[in-house]
Amino acid sequence: MQMKKHLLALVTMSVAICLASCGGKKEKTDIIARKPIVVRAKETRAMGDHRESRKVQWIGASYTVDTEFKADKSLPLISDGEQKYYDNRATVKILRKDGTVFFNRTFSKADFINQIDASYKGGALLGVVYDKCDGDNMYFAASVGSPDKSSDEYVPLVVKISRFGDVSIKKDATLDTQSEMGTSNTTIEEEEGV
Repeated sequence: MQMKKHLLALVTMSVAICLASCGGKKEKTDIIARKPIVVRAKETRAMGDHRESRKVQWIGASYTVDTEFKADKSLPLISDGEQKYYDNRATVKILRKDGTVFFNRTFSKADFINQIDASYKGGALLGVVYDKCDGDNMYFAASVGSPDKSSDEYVPLVVKISRFGDVSIKKDATLDTQSEMGTSNTTIEEEEGV
């Protein structure tokens, strides 16, 4: 009889445990739907228009050098992988002292394509700015590269305009390292150790 009592108690406890474990949860009827994320197309960016005018002395006379840089929506778009940009045109105008035009030309990336590596041919014209007058030539710095302002990927170029208005373009082989030349090796070693 005692065995029946133990067996009955064991069965009762098992049934109670089963009922407690199955009956406690209520089924939820709430449906949670996530709001669809609308992916907006990024607007095509312009790199920023720029205009500069300066007076220079060249081959014994006074000239005004005007440079203008602006986005051109008629050119093919440029992409840095994520963002699209308008390519640019740069106009160089050189005026004599009396206001007559000595030189006037608008440059696009196509003018520099023979001087840049294949990896930069998908880049943009980043600018053309006055550099210096030296002898019979006037020099301008130009660059083609990534349109992203935070990028330092570009090809430096030199545009040379002769006193006869002839234009030549070449890669800039000189690096602007004046600030680095004064740095001693110990300073470099100390910076590397930081």
